Amino acid sequence: MSCFFNFKDKLRLTRGPEVWRKSNGLSSERRDKSSRSAPIGESPRTKSSTSSANSTRTVSEIYNERARNLTVFSFSKLRHATDNFSRALKIGEGGFGSIYRGTITCSDGNGEGQVEVAVKVLKRDSSQGHKQWVAEIQFLGVLEHPNLVKLIGYCGEDTERGMERLLVYELMPNKSLEDHLFNRAYPTLSWQARLEILLGAARGLAYLHEGLEVQVIHRDFKSSNVLLDENFKPKLSDFGLAREGPAPDRTHVTTKVVGTHGYAAPDYVETGHLTTKSDVWSFGVVLYEALAGRPSLNQKLPKSEQKILEWVKQFPASSKKFSTIIDPRLENQFSVGAAREVARLADRCLARRAKSRPKMSEVVEKLQEIIQASSEVTEAEPSPPSPERKDNTIDPEKDSNTGPGKSESWKRRMAQLEKLAEHVEGDRARKFMTRQRANVQLKEHVSV
Repeated sequence: MSCFFNFKDKLRLTRGPEVWRKSNGLSSERRDKSSRSAPIGESPRTKSSTSSANSTRTVSEIYNERARNLTVFSFSKLRHATDNFSRALKIGEGGFGSIYRGTITCSDGNGEGQVEVAVKVLKRDSSQGHKQWVAEIQFLGVLEHPNLVKLIGYCGEDTERGMERLLVYELMPNKSLEDHLFNRAYPTLSWQARLEILLGAARGLAYLHEGLEVQVIHRDFKSSNVLLDENFKPKLSDFGLAREGPAPDRTHVTTKVVGTHGYAAPDYVETGHLTTKSDVWSFGVVLYEALAGRPSLNQKLPKSEQKILEWVKQFPASSKKFSTIIDPRLENQFSVGAAREVARLADRCLARRAKSRPKMSEVVEKLQEIIQASSEVTEAEPSPPSPERKDNTIDPEKDSNTGPGKSESWKRRMAQLEKLAEHVEGDRARKFMTRQRANVQLKEHVSV
């Protein structure tokens, strides 16, 4: 659909691109090398490991060259779309503004249609809110990936009440990963759904870190910023604090520490040195949140359990009590072996030394392996035997049908089951093998 004025056409019809951009902090003037890694609206202080020349372009330079076509909305249009910013349509609130559900009428060659959108209204008196507004436009005007939320357009209009700054996104009807993990009003996310959401989020971060000519550091990755579409496909949102990463010849960006307590990497908090590995730490926190069904911080719990990273240390992936940390709402509908691998991956992401943390592309590969192994176990493992067959359960230690006289099909089946059981541990493995042996024996008797 072709909705409203195109970004560039609108500028030509009103104040002209350069006048409008400069008045709103979107100047297209080229910055000098010392400011290439600086975020919009902040003074750059980049520490360099070498003094070699840097030819990497900035996000603002890329934006001015090939920004996606963004629609410029009038304030009255968005006010009408949200029923005058009705409380009934309010779907979220952050430190710099509120988010409303809206409906916009669009027209194409076949007539008119309506599109549901999310409208973020930034506070008028917030200078930081203005910086975030500019950052979102520039970053999401350039970034494009299936696991990043799509920015449709924006509004920057001087009204009687002051400067109004709004952002218009595609609507994500299933809200956030945070809502589904911690809000008991929502149905429990299955084990497989959690893994798929984590994989999608990891792909989004990998794209930011490694898929562009310039690195982008999200700087505020957390479960509430992982939004879910109608099919529960995850998309990263909230790029107001995003920063350009260091140039190839530099080690880090030094900046004011911002983000969310409980998700920020300790090395970043202590030094202000920002790298892509800061996002990797945050992803490690979210991995444990998905395993435990608990937020990074919860003051309603006993003191020893309030901080999730301190609590999970008591039950490492290799311990017999590891299952203690698993979300009880999963009701054993998961692979313990796969859960241990997720915990080990989280521990790698949470390494104290930033350089010891994996790249997000490596995290993606590992999650794909875990999902594959978890799927094989889930597909092979049958439902628990019905009550009337309980007496027919075979004790593998006493089973006399495993001798040399047993059929070749039995032996092949048992070898396959033993391989699958490697992903299932402890008592669950014994129960798994017992049920499988019982099923196979039953089939053997029927065939005879």
